This record gives sequence, structure tokens and C-alpha cells, in this order.
Amino acid sequence: MRIAVCGGTGVVGRHVVRVAAERGHDVAVLSRGAGVDVAGGPDAAVDAALAGADVVVDVLSTTTLSARRAVAFFEATTRRLLAAEERAGVRHHVALSIVGIDGIDASYYAGKLAQERLVAAAAVPHSIVRAAQFHEFAGQIVARASLGPVTLAPRTLTRPVAAAEVAEHLVRVAEGGPVGRAPDLVGPADDTLAGMIRRQSTHDGTGRRVLEVRLPGGYGAGLASGALRGGPDALRGRLTFDDWLRSPTRDV
Repeated sequence: MRIAVCGGTGVVGRHVVRVAAERGHDVAVLSRGAGVDVAGGPDAAVDAALAGADVVVDVLSTTTLSARRAVAFFEATTRRLLAAEERAGVRHHVALSIVGIDGIDASYYAGKLAQERLVAAAAVPHSIVRAAQFHEFAGQIVARASLGPVTLAPRTLTRPVAAAEVAEHLVRVAEGGPVGRAPDLVGPADDTLAGMIRRQSTHDGTGRRVLEVRLPGGYGAGLASGALRGGPDALRGRLTFDDWLRSPTRDV
């Protein structure tokens, strides 16, 4: 089938593109680097990228802790993408979301919940795939929340999973047809974000100091609650964070 990957050069998207191609699918990449800006580019570019697509896998993301900005981004991109899919006759929309966010309608998660509501109400048949935070999230926090050798890590109880395994799950769901809410995917072991960053620093030899802080408000409470570990019925990934750190394909 022809699978269009929206956000196909990102942390998860590049793996979705690779996995889909390895499984014999025809893959189209929607990203600003590929000349398709779903957030603000011309409709004609989006329509051209979706021509002949059977499935769209949406793994777009944005970097913000503002609920207002997150909601605005995900509502705008999702509405635009769904409208283009209707014009193109796409038969299946697969959206990536996050486990455990139902009670955390704040910050970035407010945007993901808004996205889920739009997808669920759309005319295009859909599957919503929730996954835990990625192993790669530790490095992203280092890049965004560090001052020199010191990193501030929000108190976060998680069950992290490799982005490559999330991609495999997304492609399987894409192949299987619309199911509404697909099975959640989490990692094989409980962890904390601060612990992940400390172990990554030790492994990489960066000597980083990590300060764990409890963020205020509903967002901080949600991160620290354990809700982001997912429920007992979630599928479990295979690769632990420590095994991922040692993997020769970690950055592939």
C-alpha cells in the first residue's frame, strides 16, 4: 500500500518511513524538509503528497509547554491533514498520541487530547495509537533544559519505549485497517526521567549533573503520578533503556 508519513523526518517518523519501506510499502514523506509544510504551507503541496495514499500516519510534533500553543498547533495541522485526506480518498488515518494523558489536560498534552478529539470525530476512518515516552526523550530534555553541565529534569514516572518499536507498532496498525483506539504501547520497565538522563550521561561520559524537580500545577502532578506508565493492558516493548543505550543502532 502507499503510506504517507506526516512528520517523516522526526524522531519516530524516520523509523516509520524505514519500517514501512522494509515491509514493501510505497512511502511518501510529508515534512518541511521535503517541501510539505502541513502547519503553514500551500494546500497544493499537501494534496500532491497524499495523491494515491491509502494510509496517513501522523507523527507530527511541536516543542512547547504552552497548552494554548500546543492546542493551536495540533488542531490546525490535524484539521488541514484530515481535509486533505478526504479530498484524496485516504481510507485510514493513524495518529500517534501518548499513554495516560486523559487526566492531564495541560501543557503539551492538552494539544494531543485536542488532536485525538478531532481525529475521532472526523469522516476519515482512524486509529489512535498511544505510546509511552521514548528512550530518546532523555536526550531531548538535556538539549532543552540544561545550563552548562546541569540539567533540570521534571519528576516523571514513565515506562519508556524505543522510538523504533513505536514505529513498528504504527506500521502494523496502518496495515491492519482502522480500529478506533489501537492497543497502547509502553516499554518493558519502569523508570524515571532523571534516572534515564543520569545513566545516559554516565554511558556517554558527559559528567552531567541532574536535578530532579517537581513541576507545579496539573501538568507536574500528572508527570509525577505514574499515569504516563500506561495501563495493565498495554503492549510491552522489548528494548530496555539501558539496552538501547548500548545498542549500535541507537542513533540510526
